[in-house]
Amino acid sequence: MRKKSLPAGLILVTLLAVPGLVFSQAVQQTGLLLISGHPGQVPVLQISGRSYVDIEALARLANGTLKFSGNQIILTLSDSAGDLPAVPPEAAANPGFSKEFMKAGIEEMSVIREWRSTLINAVQSGFPLTDDIVARFRGQAVASDALTSAAASTDSDQNAYQLVSKVLDRTQKLSDKVLAARKNLSYISADTLKNDPLFQQILNCTHSLSSMAASGQFQDDGSCR
Repeated sequence: MRKKSLPAGLILVTLLAVPGLVFSQAVQQTGLLLISGHPGQVPVLQISGRSYVDIEALARLANGTLKFSGNQIILTLSDSAGDLPAVPPEAAANPGFSKEFMKAGIEEMSVIREWRSTLINAVQSGFPLTDDIVARFRGQAVASDALTSAAASTDSDQNAYQLVSKVLDRTQKLSDKVLAARKNLSYISADTLKNDPLFQQILNCTHSLSSMAASGQFQDDGSCR
């Protein structure tokens, strides 16, 4: 357990009182001393315009220890985080995905997945793919993208959002390709679409983002490049 001495500011504010010391002035309790992160409180006494607390009560409140050496009193405070494992610098700088971003990002990826499924079904089943259908999916995806961008607050959020935007952009390009082929009455087989480099990029990046969402941390494995 790591130890630290009482901060000088706290010494100046509290002015520790030694038990047994007798004051001729009137003693009046004026408030309570609380220490952030420690449950409990200690009465604060006002004597001749100065604030005092019981040193033993303060030590108990702060989970500290007292040591008497001659005319010296040494108060050592326990670091409340001392028993916790140290947080690596990279983890502190990268707190992971926020709940708001996770929710918005999952909703956006759901819209994109539905858009992609519609393109696949149009190719496999041969049903018409019109400008109105594409525009509807595009509008939903763009609206979801704006919400995802607004929800990005952590470093992980910002980095992942860049990849989500790539998936949206590539899905738009794939949609334009399929729509143009339909308008030109060109035949596109299901195998041709699935083997399309753009389609594979979308799938690989989507799988990578799914893994990140499961871990709650941004980890760029190069799948979205």
